[in-house]
Amino acid sequence: MLTTRARLNHDQVVTWLRRTDEVQLADLWRTADQVRQQHVGGEVHLRGLIELSNYCIRLCAYCGLRAPNQNVTRYRMSADEVLHCARQAVAFGYGTVVLQSGEDPGLKGDWMADLIRRIKVETPLAVTLSLGERSDEEFALWREAGADRYLLRFETSNRQLYDRIHPPRPGTESDRVAILRRLRELGYEVGSGVMIGIPGQTYDDLARDIALFGELDLDMIGVGPFLVHPDTPLGDPAFRPLVPDDDQVPSNELMTYKVIALARLMCPRANIPATTALATINKRNGRELGLVRGANVVMPNLTPPKYRVLYEIYPNKACIRETADGCFSCLEARIVSLGRDVGAGRGDSPNWQRRRDDPAGHSERNNVLGDRRE
Repeated sequence: MLTTRARLNHDQVVTWLRRTDEVQLADLWRTADQVRQQHVGGEVHLRGLIELSNYCIRLCAYCGLRAPNQNVTRYRMSADEVLHCARQAVAFGYGTVVLQSGEDPGLKGDWMADLIRRIKVETPLAVTLSLGERSDEEFALWREAGADRYLLRFETSNRQLYDRIHPPRPGTESDRVAILRRLRELGYEVGSGVMIGIPGQTYDDLARDIALFGELDLDMIGVGPFLVHPDTPLGDPAFRPLVPDDDQVPSNELMTYKVIALARLMCPRANIPATTALATINKRNGRELGLVRGANVVMPNLTPPKYRVLYEIYPNKACIRETADGCFSCLEARIVSLGRDVGAGRGDSPNWQRRRDDPAGHSERNNVLGDRRE
């Protein structure tokens, strides 16, 4: 039986990832929920998502926004449109906006810095950026302008698989782990995560991913199932890397809950969302199940519907045609139905707060279920 002070090694994580017995999994869900309550509390924090551009220069094999996809109508929001969405976030009581885009060089460093400053001057919001791989100079500029957090998924710790699905720009090397460490040095709250069930991903790969969450001492962890887009290389079965059927991680709902729960055990103080991808594969109560199995964040979409339908990383996203008001009302009701409260304020990661307040005492590896110093 799991306890909230247990340690999980690689083989134990693999065992849990392969486990299907409902009684045993109920123990995992219960323990993850207890650890969540103990370390980040019962509040569910709302992050207002603004998808400000769907331009992208990358060739990622899984993403519908990839540069060669000619079936995408591209857009880039104006600063005033983004500010309008940020003001909506304040009106709804959100503590954070997440500015997300494809890897778009048209979002110039100075333009983004000015936008961040305007949001920070005009609102009390925390600003999270998710803009892909950018230069060290831009990361520093945006942090100086007031950006609080940065999200950059490493997607998989298997380097060979990563290079196949996420080729670098010509003449460059993609090293997202190094970027994450640099973001931490700059003082950002740092978030990362993986896709679950990427073709070619083994159970050992996924267990190493979960271990890497702890090694990176992440403040935010976002995980979701691989959802195939027909206009991508991974939409073609002939492209997909193959591993034996009994070693290929499934990209299903159950596996997503397992990874959320194990991520909570690996990084007790991190903020972990129940993602839109999870709601996409279970529109009825996917988010709710995520929230009782370790998650403590949801990300209602503030993107204007005319743009939201064009931000198609994968098809048939949940809530694609809802207004910002409708999305907020729906999620608030779902949270209340669980007996949980909507979080107030910025909702900073307790892990980041602890590192900021006691940098010398904060462990580089945060993979103990409980407080090592107790």
